[in-house]
Amino acid sequence: MAGIGRLTTHVLDTMHGKPAKGMRLELLYVHGDHTHHIADSYTNGDGRVDQPLLDEQQFQHGEYEIHFHVGQYFQRLGVELEAQFLDVVPIRFTISEDRHYHVPLLVSPWSYTTYRGS
Repeated sequence: MAGIGRLTTHVLDTMHGKPAKGMRLELLYVHGDHTHHIADSYTNGDGRVDQPLLDEQQFQHGEYEIHFHVGQYFQRLGVELEAQFLDVVPIRFTISEDRHYHVPLLVSPWSYTTYRGS
């Protein structure tokens, strides 16, 4: 049964102090020790995905992961590092209410932070 909530995200590039335009991300549904791929998206010029990752039609309670392709993003920008530290950043979280869930990522080539946004 579909819920009335939605899932959104955005990514801020803290190295350059701007939204992370063009970062690839994947949404997966976690079921036990398996994951099911739901969607691939890219962030727009504001660091957001143009549509919710889950909307009212697809929204359901459960455990999810968003895989942010951070290493690929910084490589595309030409950031030169002695060795790449972060590659794919997985954020696993649980949706347990019919509400808006917002999962932002603040990221540099060496660190990241996330939180439950609004």
